[in-house]
Amino acid sequence: MPGGSTLGRIEKEAERLSPQEQLKLVERLAQNLRKTGRMMKKEFDWNGLYGLGKGLWKGEDAQEHVNRLREERV
Repeated sequence: MPGGSTLGRIEKEAERLSPQEQLKLVERLAQNLRKTGRMMKKEFDWNGLYGLGKGLWKGEDAQEHVNRLREERV
């Protein structure tokens, strides 16, 4: 592409801004992304679920619990 990519041109223009103007630009871009829902979704953190089932089994092992749930559905 003659003259480089659009992103490259914008980056060069942004470098000419003062630090305060650059910060304002970043804030506006982030706000626009939030409004349009284009923010990349973070991969789910399974570690956050660790330990949430504690006490769920009430003394039975996992297989006994599953078997009991299956019997209750019938």
